Formats: sequence, C-alpha cells, structure tokens
Amino acid sequence: MATKANLIIDQGTNFNTSIALTDVDGGAINLTGYTGASQMRKTYSSSNSRSFSVSLGGMSGTVGLQLTANQTANIEPGRYVYDVEITSSANVVTRIVEGIVTVTPGVTR
Repeated sequence: MATKANLIIDQGTNFNTSIALTDVDGGAINLTGYTGASQMRKTYSSSNSRSFSVSLGGMSGTVGLQLTANQTANIEPGRYVYDVEITSSANVVTRIVEGIVTVTPGVTR
C-alpha cells in the first residue's frame, strides 16, 4: 500500500521535494536499477495529466520530484491527485506514494 502525502505547489515557482524510502529497520532501500514515474491529474479519471520529473538516488533510497517555474506557471490553481511509481529492473511496478496536490495561485507576474 502506498504512503499518503499531500503536496503544495506555488504556481510560477520551481517545485522540488524528496521522498526517502526505508525498510522496516529504517535502512535506505537501494533503488539502483529502478526507474520512476509520477503524474498529477484533476481527477483520477482525467485524460489530461502533468508529469513530474523523477530522479532516483540509488543506494541512498531517495526519490525526487521536480517541476520548473514555467511548468508550474501553466497549471491552473486548484486541487489535483497524484502518485509516484517505481519500476524495478525485473519490471515490478510499486506505487510508493499518493495524495492530493494543491496548486496555489501566484500574484507576481
């Protein structure tokens, strides 16, 4: 089961966040050989999506999500849903986190 985590993105700014994956003993999960993917959508059934850039930290067990200022400027303020999946070299897909994204409107242009 995926961990639940909500995100806040300020429209028109760079967005970066990091997720640390650990085993039951608190040790970092080795993500060497894995790939990652993440999308946000207005609703679960929406056909339109925005993809996060996903970076994996190998042996450190970190998963980074990024959006540029230009990307966030083009997202309408509001509530969205998202998730993050990782895929092993054996093609095993695991959803590691999911939740709500709130995009707050920008004032400065």
